[in-house]
Amino acid sequence: MIRRVGLLMLTIAAIVSVLTLNSQAQSVLTHHVREAVRSGSAPVMGRLPANQTMHLDVVLPLRDQAGLTKFLQDLYNPKSPSYRHYLTPARFTEKFGPTQEDYDTVLRFVRANGFTVTGGSRDGMEVQIKGPVSAVESAFHVSMKTYQHPTEGRTFYGADREPTTDLPFHLWHVSGLDNYSLPHPMVVKKADYAATHGIYPEAVVKHATTGSGPSASFLGSDMRAAYYGSGPLTGAGQNLGLFEYLGTDLADLTTYYNNVHQTNTVPITLLSTDGTSTACVDTRAGGNCDDTEQNLDITQALGMAPGLASLTVYVGSVDTAIISAMTTHSPLPTTIGCSWGWTPADPSTLDPYFQKMASQGQNFFAASGDSSTWSTRNEAWPADDAYVVSVGGTDLVTASAGGPWSSETAWVDSGGGITPDKIAIPSWQQLSGVINSSNKGSTTLRNGPDVSANANFTFYTCSDQTTCLANEYGGTSFAAPMWAGYIALVNQQLVANGKPTIGFINPTIYSQNVTSSYAADFHDITSGTSGSYSAVTGYDLVTGWGSPNSGLIAALTGSGTQTPAFTISAAPSSISVAAGSSGSSTVTTTVSGGFNSAIALTASGAPTGVTVGFSPSSIAAPGSGTSTATFTVASTTAAGTYNITITGTGGGLTQTATVSLTVTSGVTSGFSVSASPAVITVARRGSGTATITTAISGSFNSAITLTASGQGSSQTVTFTPSSIASPGAGSSTMKVTVGRNASIGNHTITITAKGGGITHTTTVTLTVTNVR
Repeated sequence: MIRRVGLLMLTIAAIVSVLTLNSQAQSVLTHHVREAVRSGSAPVMGRLPANQTMHLDVVLPLRDQAGLTKFLQDLYNPKSPSYRHYLTPARFTEKFGPTQEDYDTVLRFVRANGFTVTGGSRDGMEVQIKGPVSAVESAFHVSMKTYQHPTEGRTFYGADREPTTDLPFHLWHVSGLDNYSLPHPMVVKKADYAATHGIYPEAVVKHATTGSGPSASFLGSDMRAAYYGSGPLTGAGQNLGLFEYLGTDLADLTTYYNNVHQTNTVPITLLSTDGTSTACVDTRAGGNCDDTEQNLDITQALGMAPGLASLTVYVGSVDTAIISAMTTHSPLPTTIGCSWGWTPADPSTLDPYFQKMASQGQNFFAASGDSSTWSTRNEAWPADDAYVVSVGGTDLVTASAGGPWSSETAWVDSGGGITPDKIAIPSWQQLSGVINSSNKGSTTLRNGPDVSANANFTFYTCSDQTTCLANEYGGTSFAAPMWAGYIALVNQQLVANGKPTIGFINPTIYSQNVTSSYAADFHDITSGTSGSYSAVTGYDLVTGWGSPNSGLIAALTGSGTQTPAFTISAAPSSISVAAGSSGSSTVTTTVSGGFNSAIALTASGAPTGVTVGFSPSSIAAPGSGTSTATFTVASTTAAGTYNITITGTGGGLTQTATVSLTVTSGVTSGFSVSASPAVITVARRGSGTATITTAISGSFNSAITLTASGQGSSQTVTFTPSSIASPGAGSSTMKVTVGRNASIGNHTITITAKGGGITHTTTVTLTVTNVR
């Protein structure tokens, strides 16, 4: 009995000590009150019920911010003895995290104020709690009110003033005090994009003609082939994390892999960071499941790094809880993708965690957004934070299915620009040659993005156990997990070399890219515009430094002296052409090891009467690209099979490929194409059709693709089907949709049919009339 009384007195004394140690309320170091509340633009609608349960995350501050800043400077300085000597989570806590005494004090404080502790850790610098609104108002000296949202048709709740506590020290942040900004995935559906831009979905330009997926859509494996190639790195031994606000249904992942005839061998863990369900449940949408974002994040990461040791999906409802888990979980994810956007009350909220990640050798890749130029209306955060890698979007063309990179332009809606959150320019963007008059960047504020990758509507996705779609979704959502997977390849190589992993890449890539190695390390995107900015030579505010090139892994890993080289191939490698006709083959060159030169193309070994032309006649530096080789056969050329050598010469190197040309005579193998009717009349805003028919002759046996040109900018032309299946005889319905601003009068539409190395055309006259 005496012992029980003693324990009771000790407990009371502890509670009293928390309440009386400091009679003056301590402020919280970050902002919590929304500008709409401060300015009065969000009218007060009422108060939250006193007995309503709230879930909060109480975050403690760093203990030595100045020391951490100096540590990070040395950690990423190649000349420092501390270079890439990363900390473990426990060691970080020991040096820069809260003391055990402070953490215990917060635990006593929240329990004394009527809260239940539901999670958190000292290493995570947070205490997760739940309790009634009355406890929130009492503990943090606020009134929890409801307000009319100034830009959305809903109400939100929030504190009426900045929180304070009776603790003897400051807190860093209290997450969960408002729901003003609802996190949203960065993925974009083509139909929504078209509606926003006032065009038909069919008018959205797509370059998914060479993907390995259904309808030539791109798979994650296509992105690996384009940006990495066919090398041996798979991300083996590396752990990757994905930041998600909603759970997922892994059955959708299984469907994806079954449909594309691939197999996933990476173990996947769904981890709840704060009690949020890891199942595909969205309570904000009435319980409807939509795991499009979550599933595409997984497939893009695994497509780039198919041999990861683990992939963990960190699911939560509060940003600090999710990212805290990412900095403490074992195994620690060294590369992380985030394809969500939201607007915090204070953009510095996650800085302690982002800095902790950098100190632990972790990379956080954030999608830069899909609403073009950053502004207060177009959410930039967290992609404009100085301690994350911001990933923009491009429009990628590959040479073939599962083939190499061919060309790339800026994606029209790639997020980027100058931070609207007034975040100071980081040191690596202050290097000479980064910001200039061409890219129009800021010399005082953070610019973005840092890097980029494909984001056009060219992907294959599966979700919700209802449907799989080809070429319907796009966005920088795809690009961020791609980069997270790519850095897993880099880390695998570094470990194999006996070195530490890469850590936060921005200090490294910015310093490397202002040197002559840039062209070998990145595809410099120099064409295309998004909003107020255009892609230019070097760094720009649409695509950053660009997408990964063949030399980047060697540059980031120091894998010995690079040997510049290139390869050349031709597809098809065998063609049959009738005397008096012509055929073609696509010549592809791929560079490696820092090769950076134009490659001239020539042909030899052609028989009398055969000429070979190239368009273009050379591949521009750095040397990766394609050219169409056209074989023109005179009517007098003798029948037979001839091996023609295609030679590429550049950078002091020569490589060859062979095309086997079979010249036929007598019954000509080929096909013809015709259109019926040959003249169609369509009113503005209307549509009309013509039947395109192909007929074959001789031994012709090939699929025939159909394209259209000359229809005018206000018209769209589609073919159903888009190609005639082998052996090549069949028909397709050509639909012409006329825009409301189309020019009145006649337009000659040229239909081009290609197959078996043969090209033929026919025409349809389109007469556009006024709407009656």
